[in-house]
Amino acid sequence: MIICAGEALIDMLPRRSADGESCFAPIPGGAVFNTAIALGRLGVPVGLATGISTDLMGQRLIEALETSHVDHTPAHRSDRPTTLAFVELSNGQASYAFYDEGTAGRMLSPDDLPADLGDAEALFIGGISLVSEPCASAYEALATREAGNRVLMIDPNIRPGFITDSDAYRARIDRLIGLADIVKLSDEDLRWLYGAEAPLDTLARQILDMGPKLFCLTEGADGVTGYTAAGAFRVAAEKAEVVDTVGAGDTFNAGLLAGLFRAGKLDKDGIAALDEAALRDAIGLGVRAAAVTVARAGANPPTASDLGL
Repeated sequence: MIICAGEALIDMLPRRSADGESCFAPIPGGAVFNTAIALGRLGVPVGLATGISTDLMGQRLIEALETSHVDHTPAHRSDRPTTLAFVELSNGQASYAFYDEGTAGRMLSPDDLPADLGDAEALFIGGISLVSEPCASAYEALATREAGNRVLMIDPNIRPGFITDSDAYRARIDRLIGLADIVKLSDEDLRWLYGAEAPLDTLARQILDMGPKLFCLTEGADGVTGYTAAGAFRVAAEKAEVVDTVGAGDTFNAGLLAGLFRAGKLDKDGIAALDEAALRDAIGLGVRAAAVTVARAGANPPTASDLGL
């Protein structure tokens, strides 16, 4: 099993009403939530550790998890409200405005997270849940506790406009990268963290020097490069008619983890010993899955059958 730990929220996606008026549609989402949903649809045993409200929107999150075969028993339920993320689209690219003061997700404490992850092969963390307190400290504590017990993957999925203390946030991400076995960053995230001037290849190898055994650099239509101690291997992006990019990176994460899980490589020794063929297969599944998501409105990842698995 893979445990995903991080935000579950409602994306308010822009739509047009039948009368032509601008409006928003409430759609279950959140970066970590999306990755859990995508893993469930790909047939990988998965659970979500998060804070979920008992309100109407929280119930929609629960229903979405159950529909996609995601175990939500690790989640903490409370009567606090659900986080909302209003989405704006420009040429298919999404930007976000988050409303999370006092929400079930943000107010999560270390005691609200599972005390035991059982026999889970991997823990995945990331998203805006690594920004806001107190939940950011709770997720970091979980990662610190579990890093020696199972594979740890991190994708910060950085939203600069949501970060109020960039120095503290960068310090937290540095600590988590040092704990992680797998790190995924977009080219924009990598430059935001470590500098806009240096070549991406130089920055990528800097990530490996911090401790991870696998670093995946995503560059949109230019594909994904996987970096290990053995070298760098690029996988081209799949051609797709892009509707929007909501959930694309989250789906890639799920495809990568699913590929490693299916290949029997999702353990610390397996990640450290990845050869080029196994790495290309796992990254390739992530790329294929993400190509389906961008061709659909919102974060709507594919099932295993959609990908012929």
